[in-house]
Amino acid sequence: MTSTQARHTRRAVLQAAVDAGARCHGADSDPDLFFRADDEGLAAWRARRTKAIRLCTGCPVRAACEELALRDGDGRPDADEMVRAGLTGRELAAVRAAHTERLAAAVEADRDTEGRRLDTLTTQLQREASTNPDSNRNGGVRLMAARTAAQNDRLRALAAQIRQIRTARRVRAGWGAAA
Repeated sequence: MTSTQARHTRRAVLQAAVDAGARCHGADSDPDLFFRADDEGLAAWRARRTKAIRLCTGCPVRAACEELALRDGDGRPDADEMVRAGLTGRELAAVRAAHTERLAAAVEADRDTEGRRLDTLTTQLQREASTNPDSNRNGGVRLMAARTAAQNDRLRALAAQIRQIRTARRVRAGWGAAA
């Protein structure tokens, strides 16, 4: 995911990408590596900070992690206390200041519960459509037909919910009831 793609992606999708693909989510990674301890000296913190930044370098979801950090308001211009997405807290604060309007719009879009519901339903529809109803292969032809019919019913119900939300959003936006 590029930075441009991350900027236009909803929060739930960003979080799912980070949860699934971040290098720091490995079993041998220490979450405390990314945060300065209260009594930690500057030399010790600098060494750990460098190690954390190095871990972030080349992470496949670094752009998504950075976008989440910016939307979450991580980092302060007056404190060197963290690393996220390979950026220090001060660097995050500077980037956030440079993108104030864009981030405000992204945070507002993230609050769009109807949009989140639409995203969730679309994900469920894709997951359900990619599931093989006959993965068990037990029960014969009748049972297979019943499982396929049940899956088709679930797909129709999800598609109807998606259509209903999209139609309502189009009407509110002045686009009429056209599908």
